[in-house]
Amino acid sequence: MLLGLFESSDKFYPTVFDEAGHRVATQYLLSALQGHIPAEHLLHYREANSKLPGHPELGLTPGVKFSSGRLGHVWPLVNGVAMANRDKTVFCLGSDGSQQEGDDAEAARLAVAQKLNVKLLIDDNDVTIAGHPSEYLPGYDLTKTLQGHGLKVVTVQGEDYDALWGGICEVINYDGPAAVISKRVMAPGIPDIEGSSHGHDVIPVKSALKYFTARGYPESMASDILLNIKPSSVPYLHVGSTKEVGANRVVFGEAVNSVLDELSKEEAAKKVMVIDSDLEGSTGLKAIHQKHPEVFVPSGIMERGNFSAAAGFGFAPDKFGVFSTFSAFLEMIISEVTMARLNHCNVLCHFSHSGVDEMADNTCHFGVNNFFADNGLSDTHSWLYFPADPLQMTKIVRKVFFDRGIRFVFSTRSKVPYILKEDGKTKFFGDDYEFVPGKDEVICEGKAGYVVSYGDMLYRAWDAVLRCRQEGLDIGLINKPTLNLVDEQAIRKYGSSPFVLVVESLNRKTGLGSKMGTWLLERQLTPKYGYMGTVKEGCGGLQEQIPFQGLDPQSIIVKIHELSHSNAKTI
Repeated sequence: MLLGLFESSDKFYPTVFDEAGHRVATQYLLSALQGHIPAEHLLHYREANSKLPGHPELGLTPGVKFSSGRLGHVWPLVNGVAMANRDKTVFCLGSDGSQQEGDDAEAARLAVAQKLNVKLLIDDNDVTIAGHPSEYLPGYDLTKTLQGHGLKVVTVQGEDYDALWGGICEVINYDGPAAVISKRVMAPGIPDIEGSSHGHDVIPVKSALKYFTARGYPESMASDILLNIKPSSVPYLHVGSTKEVGANRVVFGEAVNSVLDELSKEEAAKKVMVIDSDLEGSTGLKAIHQKHPEVFVPSGIMERGNFSAAAGFGFAPDKFGVFSTFSAFLEMIISEVTMARLNHCNVLCHFSHSGVDEMADNTCHFGVNNFFADNGLSDTHSWLYFPADPLQMTKIVRKVFFDRGIRFVFSTRSKVPYILKEDGKTKFFGDDYEFVPGKDEVICEGKAGYVVSYGDMLYRAWDAVLRCRQEGLDIGLINKPTLNLVDEQAIRKYGSSPFVLVVESLNRKTGLGSKMGTWLLERQLTPKYGYMGTVKEGCGGLQEQIPFQGLDPQSIIVKIHELSHSNAKTI
């Protein structure tokens, strides 16, 4: 319908702006329909180097006219487009999920105040990732909300095309900001998916095949394609870690449960509150929801408000809030973190999807600016923890759960192996390991120099160090699970060696590497110094992101040789 309007008149700004998360991938469909990419290329959605990441990026894909970024972040930008094009009608597609973001409430007020010719087309299907807004946010009504801001609102049944077209015509002819609320179910007509949250992101192949069959497509036409798409993996065997892997983001919730298990239900409910921002299945909170519903609060896509609620619960010295979301969204709550510090609140924050590993959604979902959390002044303590494997995650959560203040725990989207000791058999963070906040950990000693790493990069750095040691280079490895505090004893150890190399998957501009050089110089320690981190926009795909950023073990080995001036052959 919008394309028909664009083709019939020049009074419409000819871009289908959309802020509804993964649905914005329809921009790739538009690119194909308009001849910018071949239709067959759509089969490579989210593959590495296909230029079709989960969230479209301006300048990356032919035909894509804007970067959709994170859910619920486009309407404010569209306001600016409308202010720059007062003679045009500008459309913005949205959803009941994207409208939960506070950005949109601010955008609504500005649009009304400035009488902007912005028209919202909102898909209201009462489904988000973790459930139904009508259940976890009773009282949330898009029609009433937008009318309360002062917009003209037309509510229609979204599968009734005549009603939908009539609603669009009505808002077009209204002078000022207006919205069409399209009431419908999620994924109508798709078996196993309709009306459920299972339509988010991807559809199971079996469900897709049922759908194609019901639509009259030959069974072989769909199955020959879908059943032959196989996941790929990098055939690289890391040394120094197990073949067995675990998901730290899931283990976080299990570790919290182990703490709550030691309390009565009544004591837990009085002492602890865990609030979710519609990501419980992705950040480990689902396990808490299932086992300890007495402490769990399902909430909407409202990171700022939910964090502050957790902080407010932890305003009393003997109460503790728990908050979790993706690391990329940490950037959204910096002001709220400052308020929580000023009020001496107790909050345990879990930010999953740190770094870039297995981030098919690409750059807007990269969790690479985690050090933004350390934004207090020097007379305040911030605690940034990044466990290297599931065993260390459990030890860290259990150790710091009832500590006072704000504590940040990071994990990756990808699973990680278990770190082994030098013997290649014993798990480093086993029963005999005790986590000490602020203390760096010596994985192995070295005389030729040290690599300092943490989190998902520790096992990759350990692989590189062990291979260099096999060459005769006596390289040591330090794990730094507390990212932002200096361990004076440890820094003098590795800072007195010939070189120090920091290896991380966070932003090279804002990560540990950007700080470590200063810490060394402040102590008159002058080793040769280098640091590796994420440096460029992503390539899509999963495990391909790490080598694309030059963070694979072979790249680490090259950097070690560069710093050590070794002539040993690179493996």
